[in-house]
Amino acid sequence: MTFSRRSLLLAPAALLPLSRPALSQSAADSRPTITVAVQKLANSNTLEPLRESSNVGTRLMASYAETLMAQDWLGDLTLQPGLATAWRRIDDRVLEVTLRPGVRFHDGREMTAEDVAFSFGAERMGSGVAASGGNLFGSVPGRTAGKAPPPETAAIARRSFPGLVAVEIRDAQTVRLVHDRPTPAIEGRFAQLAAMIVSRAAFEAAPTWLDWARRPVGTGPYAIAEFRPDQLLRLVAHDAYWGGRPPLKEIRFVEVPEVSSRLNMLASGEADFACDVPPDLIEEVERRPRQHVVGGLIMNMRLSVFDKTNPVLADARIRRALTHSIDRQSIVDALWGGRTSIPRGEQFEFYGEMYQSDWNVPAFNPDEAKRLLKESGYKGDPIPYRLLNNYYTGQVTTAQILVEGWRAVGLNVQIETRENFSQVLSKEGARGIWDWSNSAAFNDPTASMPRAHGPEGQQWQVGAWRNEEFGKLCAVLDGSVDQAERRRAFRRMLEIAEREDPAYSVLHQTVNFTAKRRDLPWKPGQSFGMDFRASNWKA
Repeated sequence: MTFSRRSLLLAPAALLPLSRPALSQSAADSRPTITVAVQKLANSNTLEPLRESSNVGTRLMASYAETLMAQDWLGDLTLQPGLATAWRRIDDRVLEVTLRPGVRFHDGREMTAEDVAFSFGAERMGSGVAASGGNLFGSVPGRTAGKAPPPETAAIARRSFPGLVAVEIRDAQTVRLVHDRPTPAIEGRFAQLAAMIVSRAAFEAAPTWLDWARRPVGTGPYAIAEFRPDQLLRLVAHDAYWGGRPPLKEIRFVEVPEVSSRLNMLASGEADFACDVPPDLIEEVERRPRQHVVGGLIMNMRLSVFDKTNPVLADARIRRALTHSIDRQSIVDALWGGRTSIPRGEQFEFYGEMYQSDWNVPAFNPDEAKRLLKESGYKGDPIPYRLLNNYYTGQVTTAQILVEGWRAVGLNVQIETRENFSQVLSKEGARGIWDWSNSAAFNDPTASMPRAHGPEGQQWQVGAWRNEEFGKLCAVLDGSVDQAERRRAFRRMLEIAEREDPAYSVLHQTVNFTAKRRDLPWKPGQSFGMDFRASNWKA
């Protein structure tokens, strides 16, 4: 029997297909095994954080990937010790880190300072640093020759660690992260998942880069046991984990693209968690006493992104008209039931003193949009809108509201359905608008704005948008330690990218809802990542 999006939740429990409970135990190991139904496992069909930089990948990585510093996604969002127990600034360019002793990789080896240096080296990153220092680009001869990472890996490395030129090994438990320029928010950069510490021996033993990328060896509480792209990721407990014995024996992430199918699995007992639940289904899910929905705001926001190389969108007035034709509050109220809010531009309050509290997104002003279109001489030329089928929760419905708002002021925006992001970003045919989300991996605007729209950011790199003044300001934001100067630069970046020469338009902050068995002792954090450590599984 199959169920529609709503009928599956309204059907009596007795009519649902039955199977063995997903939460299972064995005689040899009393810890449970859980099944998590996800919309997608990985956009790149790899599990290497330097390649799979995505919302869906982040959900999985929290279980197997660890970094020197850790963001407290379950608490106050501050930096916490991770694989480093302490750190201190030597000066504005150098951070000294004390490594946690006795950490074991999934291959059984003990983590060393050499592994840390290797994790940021060119052999793994394709572009990065070596223990001896110096910027390195391309493959490096030696034991890893022939396993050069793809160009996308190097691009993520460059945007994640600008200015990092060396990892100096001081002794067995101490390394120094050396930059070629003064570097603000230096600590937070090493809490990004791209900073995953990996086993050098395991990388060198992998036959090819793809073999490595589909089974990277880290230090997290769970190790990768099986990965079938587009189908299944199976993780098993890493009992030598430095943070204590993991509470679960096994985690199965199963790819189930349709939300109705994910919720059907939860209702039938085939799954214990169903991710990415639209808000309009929360009440219906919770009609079942054994299920409920958890989650809330996360450090991510939804955007509409523009390609200014499109002949129509080359005129900034038309992009400005697009931004003034978006009724964001209606989207928040109608699709999210008021459970989210409209950010003050592409920024988060946890930026602290860098947060621009008096900034606002362009106002919903159809009259201003019409004025701009008349001034531009726009004649109704079509503007393509490349759309995925609900990769983001509520994506299609949001797109329909956007298109109607644009049409109301005279903008001829035409939806073109695509299957994946490769097709969305392809230069084949005319690009115009597409959907995006942007996260902040740590509490500074360098975590978001330059990475998305700056010279090393995706929008600039795919040839969709660039602004020379904005690029220079990115260098100030990334390379100045004068906070007043950085605040001015960030303010000007917002002015350029959101009002003068729009690169994007912010829609709303992202809300992440997960349906689960009510009896399972797990709580969501303020990111897409799902944390199954003992500290977040209170039996």
